[in-house]
Amino acid sequence: MPYCWEKSGWGDNDFTFSTVADAHSGSKAMKVSLTRRADGDRKALITESATCAPTVTAGKQYDLGLWYKTTTPDAAITLFRHDTTAGWQYWTDLKTLDMAGSYTQASVRTPAVPAGTDRITWGVSVYGTGSATTDDYTMEQVSDPIPPAGCTGTADECANGRWDVLPTQNPVRSMHSVVLNNGKVLLIAGSGNSEENFDAGTFTSAVYDPVNGTYKTIPTPKDMFCSGHVQLADGRVLVMSGNKAFPVAGGHGYEGYKDSYIFDPVTETYSKTNDLNDGHWYPSATELGNGDIISFGGLREDSTGSVTAERWSAAEQKWLPFTQVNQTWSYWGLYPSMILMQDGRLFYSGSHVFGNGTPGTGSAIYDYDANTTTAIPGLQNKDERDQSASVLLPPAQDQKVLTIGGGNIDSNPDANRLTDIIDLKAANPTYTVGPQIPQDTVDLGNGQVAETGSQGKMYVSAVLLPDGKVLETGGGLHNRANPVYEASIFDPASSTFDPVAADPEARGYHSSAFLLPDGRVMATGDNPGNGTWNHNVSIYTPPYLLKGTRPTITSVIDNEWVYGDTQRITVDRPVVKAELIRPAAVTHSSDPNQRYVDLPLSVDGNNVDLNVTSNPNLAPPGWYMLFAVDANGVPSVAKWVHLQGPSALATDTASAHVHSFADSLEGTVTKAGKKRAGQKVSTTISGCDRHYGTVNVCVPTVFPDGVKKTTASRCAWLKKNDYGRLKVNGKDDPLGLDPSKDGLACGAKDLVKRK
Repeated sequence: MPYCWEKSGWGDNDFTFSTVADAHSGSKAMKVSLTRRADGDRKALITESATCAPTVTAGKQYDLGLWYKTTTPDAAITLFRHDTTAGWQYWTDLKTLDMAGSYTQASVRTPAVPAGTDRITWGVSVYGTGSATTDDYTMEQVSDPIPPAGCTGTADECANGRWDVLPTQNPVRSMHSVVLNNGKVLLIAGSGNSEENFDAGTFTSAVYDPVNGTYKTIPTPKDMFCSGHVQLADGRVLVMSGNKAFPVAGGHGYEGYKDSYIFDPVTETYSKTNDLNDGHWYPSATELGNGDIISFGGLREDSTGSVTAERWSAAEQKWLPFTQVNQTWSYWGLYPSMILMQDGRLFYSGSHVFGNGTPGTGSAIYDYDANTTTAIPGLQNKDERDQSASVLLPPAQDQKVLTIGGGNIDSNPDANRLTDIIDLKAANPTYTVGPQIPQDTVDLGNGQVAETGSQGKMYVSAVLLPDGKVLETGGGLHNRANPVYEASIFDPASSTFDPVAADPEARGYHSSAFLLPDGRVMATGDNPGNGTWNHNVSIYTPPYLLKGTRPTITSVIDNEWVYGDTQRITVDRPVVKAELIRPAAVTHSSDPNQRYVDLPLSVDGNNVDLNVTSNPNLAPPGWYMLFAVDANGVPSVAKWVHLQGPSALATDTASAHVHSFADSLEGTVTKAGKKRAGQKVSTTISGCDRHYGTVNVCVPTVFPDGVKKTTASRCAWLKKNDYGRLKVNGKDDPLGLDPSKDGLACGAKDLVKRK
């Protein structure tokens, strides 16, 4: 090998490294060849040493160039970085090289160098049979960013952003929000958690148009209240299960049905698919790299927990029979957050809904092909992450997941401020403690007061922003009570929260927040325990939209993209990064498909070539919002592009270039158990005692700390939280709210002191 270059690679393959006379300039070039490949790659890299590896500055970007010839379509420019704490580690694949029989120049711009990185090394990897010959490597630091832009709002707005409550209310009680590939928003309510609507068969959805601020009510065939949903590769929305029956005091709990539907954004109508194999009220829904959908958890038609995994086949456009789906017969709970990893495995982050997490450590890696589950350690207070948020941090190539907040509706403590971060690229990933959520104010029933002690929030919304940061907003301190008014922006580069303006509207249970194509954030919903609904809609304008003129993507040469491709856009002024953001499909703090995929750049004036990942597990097929971002962090308005599915992968290409990682897991491995029908689940799983009021009213089974176990204290809390008149359902009075036994909880006779 030439001086300061080393042989590298991994996996099962036959290879040769050689120095050849077939040079672009001078007398020698490097050649890497693979004659057989089962997996892995071989690459020529700059030697990982202080003598050879070039130094870099955190926050800067670098243009890397080389001349090459290839006989394989499976070659890429690969980048590693030296972390001053963790040492050398894989960073990202920057660019897939087109096949070339004669010398061709390739150039690509790195992302901004992460904090703590002092050196990089890079070269060409070959991961399919054939060869790559390279010569004349160059590296140049990109010019410093333009000076900061001027503020176009008030000083406070430019620092913290601005919330505006829209003049037109959301016409439906929607707890499901899906951003469609035409920029509109599907808001699914079903019955809207309303007993009256359910009994009347009144099920609704609405489509909101952010451009003109209008709503269109959509006929909805079934009660999709607490269903699962995900965008398919073609942009349609798959909706699975929903509410078959509300719980009955002293009888059954919630029931999930087997029906499944598809919503078409073009016709704005629902059509039925084949049935699921089981009922799944509160299921997960994760798209895989081949366009299939996998789903776990939820409640069955008999109110027990579903242990049946479901798989939607993109090729057959139907739910597969359970005999064609790998089954562990495990109960994953309700809305378990299952995030697709870059090698096709699934990471259960520990975020879920209602009560305790799954047994064990609270988080795990599930390998579908091997049908095994491996426990992952480190998640703090795993049984108090009920309705926490989990998000794959920007960029997806970094494979880091952040969990935020949470509580427990069974024990009903104060929600917490905890965050945890895990690096799934590590050989043995484990959660580490992240910074605590900032505190602001909470409404304890007598107006807003400052949070104290360890008070945080559950019902958290987390939204990926086009500048590469994460907005967390909304929340509540207790089970469907005590809204928290706090918002902050998390910076993955520094692992810090920056408090920003808070949504003036309560956003607790059944609320959601999500990114719009214009870079703003929309927030809807709130369904406190007294059964009311907040129809007001809030829009957040982040600080980056108050820094002056936005860059514009003036053209996209092609909006149909394939993996490993290079796509050209034009912009009206310099930009420093571009990315794909998957549109939201969020409910109950959960959107496991949300992701931000970096697009390394090759820049020639206002022409920018974007290098698309060759790995469908990093960016599953579908429609994405394409943003371009300038040096001040100001994003363009998004353009919609379609990343096509497996048919876009050429038949002669190798499997996606995936580096070996998370390959030395030390946690307990669980194999598939015995086949069973379901998991027994308490009828009070939602934290509500159905002996009082109507089914859409939630009298907590456990009152918050500070509320004494007396009729007077509990009734005072209910009054303060606007529960109104509550009838007693049946003869049982487990909370002692009707000592007079007149069938009315907290009536005048119940509050008379008795000797």
